[in-house]
Formats: sequence, structure tokens, C-alpha cells
Amino acid sequence: MKNNKKALIMLENGYYEYGRAFASEGTNFSEFVFNTSMTGYEEILTDPSYKGQTVLFTNPLIGNYGITKVDFQSKKI
Repeated sequence: MKNNKKALIMLENGYYEYGRAFASEGTNFSEFVFNTSMTGYEEILTDPSYKGQTVLFTNPLIGNYGITKVDFQSKKI
């Protein structure tokens, strides 16, 4: 899946990074939350309780084993 939507993350202290967007467009404000799980990222990314938050995963191997749609908690991220 190729995505060319540019994104900018800017922190309150002025630090910023450019990247690519995959789940949203426009200007959004959110709280960053860390998740240390090694598995279950489909459930985490589709869990409605994370609405309005940006999830940061601490495991560098997230996504290596693909996805299973039956694990989704809702229909969209």
C-alpha cells in the first residue's frame, strides 16, 4: 500500500518530525500514549478507547507477522 500523504508531528516543546499519514487527514491534536505490547497491535489500533490518542509502540518488530482482520475491535482505525 503506497501512501504519499505527507504528515508533520509537532510536539508541545517545538520538536517536529515529518512522515507519512495513514489514518487521518487535516490538523489533529492528540495525546501520545505508549504501548509496550509485543503482540495484539490489530486490537490496539482498532480499539475505540484510544480515540483521540496517538499510540506509540515500543516493540521494533510490530507488523512482522501480518494482520488478521478477525482481531479488529472496530471497522476502522
